[in-house]
Amino acid sequence: MNPKNLTIGILLAAFGVALASKLFSAETQTQPIYEYVTIRWAGRDNTHVIRPGGHVEFIGPELRKATRPDRADERSFYLNLTMNGLTKDGFEFAGISSDDIVMKRVRR
Repeated sequence: MNPKNLTIGILLAAFGVALASKLFSAETQTQPIYEYVTIRWAGRDNTHVIRPGGHVEFIGPELRKATRPDRADERSFYLNLTMNGLTKDGFEFAGISSDDIVMKRVRR
């Protein structure tokens, strides 16, 4: 066999091995499944968290326990407290709209 054909053969074999390993490894890797919570700002007394499964938790009583500094923005202060509380449950920021913050975690 001449060296040119040998080189082409080795390259094709290497490409085939790389392609096969990529195809088989894709089947064994699973993507994480996430669950989400939504924090809905509706004023301090009516702010609520929508948990996975649809359970709605009104958190106004918890927010009233915190002392907000006089010049701190009410909405930002209380939403920040809520987000920090949810991080203790393993959630991380996923997105935001004008009135909602969405957080996610890998499903347990």
